[in-house]
Order: sequence, then structure tokens, then C-alpha cells
Amino acid sequence: MAFRHILPALFSVVFLVNCNKDSLKIATETKPSRPNILLLIADDMGKDATFGFSEGSIKPNTPNLNSLKASGLSFSNLWVNPTCSPTRASLITGKYGYRTGVKWAGDILSDTEMVLQNYINQQTNNTYATAVVGKWHLSGNSPNINPESFGIDYFSGIASGTVPDYYNWPLSEDGSSSTQTEYSTAYLTDLGIDWIAKQEKPWFMWMAYNAPHIPFHTPPSHMHSQGTLPEFTNGMDGTPYYMAAIEAMDFEIGRLIAAIPPDELENTIIIFLGDNGTPNQVAQFPYSNRTAKGTLYQGGVNTPMYISGSGVSRTGIDNNLICGTDLFATIANLAGTEVTEINDSKSFVALLTSSSTIRDFQYSEMDDGRTDSWAIRDKTYKLITNANGNQEMYNILTDPYEANDILTGTLNSNQLAAKTALENELQGIRK
Repeated sequence: MAFRHILPALFSVVFLVNCNKDSLKIATETKPSRPNILLLIADDMGKDATFGFSEGSIKPNTPNLNSLKASGLSFSNLWVNPTCSPTRASLITGKYGYRTGVKWAGDILSDTEMVLQNYINQQTNNTYATAVVGKWHLSGNSPNINPESFGIDYFSGIASGTVPDYYNWPLSEDGSSSTQTEYSTAYLTDLGIDWIAKQEKPWFMWMAYNAPHIPFHTPPSHMHSQGTLPEFTNGMDGTPYYMAAIEAMDFEIGRLIAAIPPDELENTIIIFLGDNGTPNQVAQFPYSNRTAKGTLYQGGVNTPMYISGSGVSRTGIDNNLICGTDLFATIANLAGTEVTEINDSKSFVALLTSSSTIRDFQYSEMDDGRTDSWAIRDKTYKLITNANGNQEMYNILTDPYEANDILTGTLNSNQLAAKTALENELQGIRK
């Protein structure tokens, strides 16, 4: 696509100036004062299925995401939650799940919560047009409770956690549901393109694709490079179908961004992340079906994130400890608010232009009704604690994929001190 060739140039601020002072003044006065914000969320896309990370040997062909990565900043230590709903709730509230009650897929977010879009507009005199397109999954399966119930301007998408069929799925809009037969990733992109085209002020779009979440269905052939795939049946290897869904999503992300007028795109910041790790059916080494989606191991919570576009001058990889909650303060900061820390959220806007340290500790959690556990780490050690008192501890620098639980042996003095510090921080978080 032409987009992947022009994106780095569009994201570079290059002016060939041959004009007088009056024309410079006009250009300054007409330049938008606040950036558009495009938040792209992939459903079930871990680092092992993402270009630019060492995990996994099979990678999808994603030229558009690769362009975002090349022109911006890639984060190696983002922690989200093991399943989708808690991650989305933490992004939109800036709070850990135990505070909102959203701790597992399908949990319901109270409409009394202050969501990110409303916070931004309260702080900026309603500067932004706001939209959620795609997967919601913060109100159970009801189409009657949706982002518009929280005060967001526009919602059209998928109320529940997944679709039964990428080619036959329920679209929720205006409090009702209709059946759509167009490939869902393409249809959602059309919705996003149409909404952006209508906006006359700065906009914030939350674009949440259901891809590459199961079911394993083959996208239209022009969207992927996995060849002719037979209809998936149980017992087959789901990997090529999963990769095809990612490639189709990348194709549609390219189409979405290419549809943004160049002057708007120059003033747009794009954030891409995965909401949790790869599902165990298609998890790749060094992860396994024991350490992927649905767990607090790295394969479940450490997902990809790229940030590119307006105001992002750093490139390469940043190793800061970042929590999913931190997107709340960060996006609010980008939108022009003065907040640097709110609820459980710390802004990392500073990292987009310079190197600094944002967090000393990182936290995630899960409660699926059977297992209630929490994870915390510092730069070296990670501690997983279960509500029944069981613990595991790993040196995440020397053992990044958690093969050796050091609590099975005798801790040295440094390890004991680190464990105590992690426990104290965990107690402070959950008080």
C-alpha cells in the first residue's frame, strides 16, 4: 500500500520554507492546537505474534504496523491484564481492576465511573469529539449499555467479547443490534473512516478490532499472505488463520490511516497495543499454553505497544515499566490536560521526546472466579501472589520467561530484600 511508503514522511515535520512573515503567521494561526488521537487495540495479540519482538518464530506480514514502529517508539515492558475486559477498563478509567470490579473477561464496568473521554472533555471545555468503534465488552453482552451510556459521543461495534463468525456477526448501534455479513475487520474500519471524515474539531477515536481473536476464519484473500486456507475445524493448527487475521487487521489499519487527510494525519498521534497475550492455541515459544493469555506470566500480560505521529520525536525501544492504567493519564496529557498522575495512572508523555524513568514497580491482577492472583515487578524481580498465600518469584532479567521459581530454593540477602520490597509495594497498592 502507498501508506507504508508515505507514513514516515507524513510523520516527519519537514518544511521547505520560502515565504514571507505574513504567510508564516497564517500557517501558525491555522495549525491545529491539539492532536487527534487514534488508539488501536488488537484483541489477543501477544509479542510472539508481533514484528519487532524476539518472542515467537512465526510472524505475520504487517507493513503498516511496521511503519508505525519504525517512525515512533516501541515499548518492551507494557503490562496489561490477562484478559480483555480488565485491560479495557483499566485504560478507560486509569484504575486497577480490583477498584472497578472488572477483573476478568465479561465483568461489567459501572456507569458511575469517570471514563477517559469524559475526563478529557471536562478538563478541556469539550474540545474533543469522541468515538468508540469495535469491541466494547465492558457491559456484559447487552447492546443497551454501551459507551454512549458513559457519555462518549459515538459508538458502533461489538458489545460482547467476540463474534460467532467474522462474516456473520451482531453490530450494536443506537441501543439495538443488527446482523452484518461483511468481514468484521473491514466493516469496523469503514465505520471509523466515516466518523473521522465528519469531524470538525479534534477527535479521539478508540478503534478496538475483534481480530485476531477466535474463531479462526480466513479473511478476504487480498488482505493476507497465508495462501488458500481450508475451513478451520477442531484439531487443525490455528496459527495460519491467526496470522491471516492479524495481516487483515494490518491491511485495514493501513486503509484507515490512509483515509485521514494528510494535514490531519500530520497532527495525529497513533497508539497501538495488544489487550492481552496470545491465546494458548497459537502461543509460540518461549511461551506455552501454561504461560499465555489468561495467566499472569509474561506471555499473558506483557504485550506490544507502539506510539507514533504528532509529538513523538524518539524512535527505537523504550524499556520503562508501563501499566495499562498509564494510558489514561498519558492520553489525557496528549489531549491538553495538566494531569501527570491520577488514580492508578502515571503519564509517560515525557518518554515520547526524552528518556526518563516513569515507574519503579509494575502491577497486574486476575480473578476468574477460581484463581485470585496479583503480580508485581521491579526492574529485576517479579512476584506472583495468590489469595490462598501461594507465591512464585522470578529474576525477570536473567529468566525473562519464568522457567525458574527462585522461591523453590533459598533466597540470598538481595533476593530477600527484593521480595520484601515487592510485598510492601503490593500491600500499598491493594490497601
